[in-house]
Amino acid sequence: MKAWLALPLLCWLAACARSETSHDFAVERPEPAVSGTTFLTPETQALQEDDFANPGYLWVDRGAALFLATMPDSPSCASCHGEDGGGLIGAAAIHPKWDEIDSKLVNLEGRINECRTRRQHRDALDYESDDLLALTTYITNLSKEMPLSVEPDPRAKAALEIGKAYFNTRRGQFNLSCSNCHTENWGQTLRGDTISQGHGNAFPAYRLEWQSIGSLHRRFQDCDTGVRAQPHALGSETYLALEYYLAIRGANIPIEAPGVRR
Repeated sequence: MKAWLALPLLCWLAACARSETSHDFAVERPEPAVSGTTFLTPETQALQEDDFANPGYLWVDRGAALFLATMPDSPSCASCHGEDGGGLIGAAAIHPKWDEIDSKLVNLEGRINECRTRRQHRDALDYESDDLLALTTYITNLSKEMPLSVEPDPRAKAALEIGKAYFNTRRGQFNLSCSNCHTENWGQTLRGDTISQGHGNAFPAYRLEWQSIGSLHRRFQDCDTGVRAQPHALGSETYLALEYYLAIRGANIPIEAPGVRR
């Protein structure tokens, strides 16, 4: 085939490939996509924006201390990533992502535990433990105001489909899905609160209801319990897939952790 004939064909094939990829990873986004902070009361917004009053910064400070801590025969996090954590700026914005070694999807909590077991010769931390929450909050805070930029990965396509299906599937005695609230009815009021779009950009977040900081997976459990469905385990593949779907759905929304929520 002559070059001048081949060029249009190659362009057409490339366009088809882009179209197929776009279709394969289609994620419905609310328009306009906005952070849940938009729907908070002015008092709660002010509490989140004040670094001295925001109680989530207690976990940031604790995480910073753990980041610098050394143990016998175990390097600190700072020994690889810098005492100010500079090597991890932006890390929270691109997780969950595919782990090359274990060939699986991992979120930031999973990445921290992988570093502990692979490089620091330490035990993994329990999901929702104070130390893991502190480290996750500290590292996420390093990327504050950076836009979520999780890329759809062909190797994680199955996880994306699981997350998308879970977001859109009705469950529990109330027979509600995530999308019923956060896609179809965002901006409406429910029990005195304004329904958000369901983005995870403020987590780990301090919830006034919890009087503590908590992970996005803990929030998933609360939502499942709220519709009277059986919640999944923290760190489960289902919740990890849902976190991955939401991160892609919330692309370009700035990270706010530690956020404050009702």
